[in-house]
Amino acid sequence: MAIAVSARNLTKRFNSFTAVDSISFEIGEGICFGFLGPNGAGKTTAMKMIHCVSPVTEGDLSVMGMDVDSNPQEIKSMIGVAPQEDNLDPDFTVMRNLVVYARYFNIGRDLATRRAEELLDFMQLKEKRDVKITQLSGGMKRRLIIARALMNEPRILILDEPTTGLDPQARHLIWEKVRGLKKRGVTVLLTTHYMDEAEQLCDRLVIMERGRILVEDRPRALIDMVVGTGVIGVFQAPEGLADHLEREGLEHETTVDGVYIYTNEMESVLEDLINRFGIRDYLVRNATLEDVFLKLTGRGLRE
Repeated sequence: MAIAVSARNLTKRFNSFTAVDSISFEIGEGICFGFLGPNGAGKTTAMKMIHCVSPVTEGDLSVMGMDVDSNPQEIKSMIGVAPQEDNLDPDFTVMRNLVVYARYFNIGRDLATRRAEELLDFMQLKEKRDVKITQLSGGMKRRLIIARALMNEPRILILDEPTTGLDPQARHLIWEKVRGLKKRGVTVLLTTHYMDEAEQLCDRLVIMERGRILVEDRPRALIDMVVGTGVIGVFQAPEGLADHLEREGLEHETTVDGVYIYTNEMESVLEDLINRFGIRDYLVRNATLEDVFLKLTGRGLRE
């Protein structure tokens, strides 16, 4: 597989603060690669270095085989960016937002109009062509921002929390479009706080904290490696349960609402707990990427 982005010991400092601390990764072409982490983990800073809006402090970073320091304009022309914030022009119609944006890439009006028509159809916004931005729903605005990011026919698409605040229908529509872009060979870089979204879309991902990469792999492989295949939640945990789990070497976490046990042998572990402690208030479910995220980064809030 050809490499779209390659980073070696990538570092970004702001005076004495290190936002990205000597990270290394490779992103293959045509996949969805996720950058996950709590607020302040360094994922957005890493993305900004990739699309050449923030200079690299130390290390090597190349995009589509080009060094970001030597070829920023060429790299920018190959990248589409859908930011988290709504920065559409409210004075323009849906169509005009796309056509005017195309000027940044020196795309002629006729070609820009054709591409805009195609993208409005692709993002199911054709009927809103001549509508002002203020008349769009939140989901429509997100779809339009993604359509705008595709106006230059990028080889790499950066999606910064693309479905934040959207209803389930809008989220699933955007997921469908991302899968379609991958099939067309577009490399997608994704940041999201929705772990189910990352699990659904990402072929590979990293989880970052304090500027460093904690783990990197496929979502399912990370789940199996970090927490196992299943989770048993025991509420109103009986006395002696924690000591028993320690003796048995069972991975577990104690929270305000109970004890969570991570295991590949849910049935036998649950049967033992029922026989030994008589537990009745419990849940059993498959492990998820959210379990991985919380186990690695903790449950405390970050500002």
